[in-house]
Amino acid sequence: MKEITQGFIEAIRLIFTLDSETVRILLLTLRVTLSALFISSIIGFPLGGWLAFTEFKYKKILMNLIYTLMGLPPVVVGLFIYLFFSREAPFGKLNLLFTPDAMILAQILLASPVIVGLTYLGIKAIDLDVILLARTLGADKSQSIWIVLKEAKLALFGALITAFGSVISEVGAAMLVGGNIQGSTRILTTALILEVRRGNFSLAIALGLILLSLSFIINGLFLWFSKGEE
Repeated sequence: MKEITQGFIEAIRLIFTLDSETVRILLLTLRVTLSALFISSIIGFPLGGWLAFTEFKYKKILMNLIYTLMGLPPVVVGLFIYLFFSREAPFGKLNLLFTPDAMILAQILLASPVIVGLTYLGIKAIDLDVILLARTLGADKSQSIWIVLKEAKLALFGALITAFGSVISEVGAAMLVGGNIQGSTRILTTALILEVRRGNFSLAIALGLILLSLSFIINGLFLWFSKGEE
């Protein structure tokens, strides 16, 4: 209990004194996570919508693959990126490992299947009568798709929130491809792990509270926007 109390006090101190290292870690966390989420949205929403409106021979196999990737362990993603981008690997010349860009790539691979899968399910849950009504009123195919997307907007927000939760909390991939380098690739989750290993539980709890607060604020913003859309 004492350590938890000290953690709260340390979190308040770090926030209100604008500790330079904590601010740097916080800003990098935001940069990595929001960049990955933005790119994943650009990939995931159109792909999920296309899959929902298109029928082809191997669609069931592809959807099974996407559902499998939705539960892919972050450490596995980090391992594959490490193997493909290490110095002697096919993409080693890009020098991507142990940079924020490698961490963004890992989070994109984690978030994109989540957005694709949940977008697909959200659109499929829409009553087909909506499309039939739109067609009856003279809407063409693109207009019908747009109407369905508007009906599924809350599901799309849900996909975004779920993807955000999956990447803001991951640590395995970030450790493997980022290296937890101070001033370069250290984010809140990896910094927390480091402080636990050092036995500095008060600071670890403080970082955990900051991470929870960050998640609470950003999820609150997503929910506020979705409520406005509703």
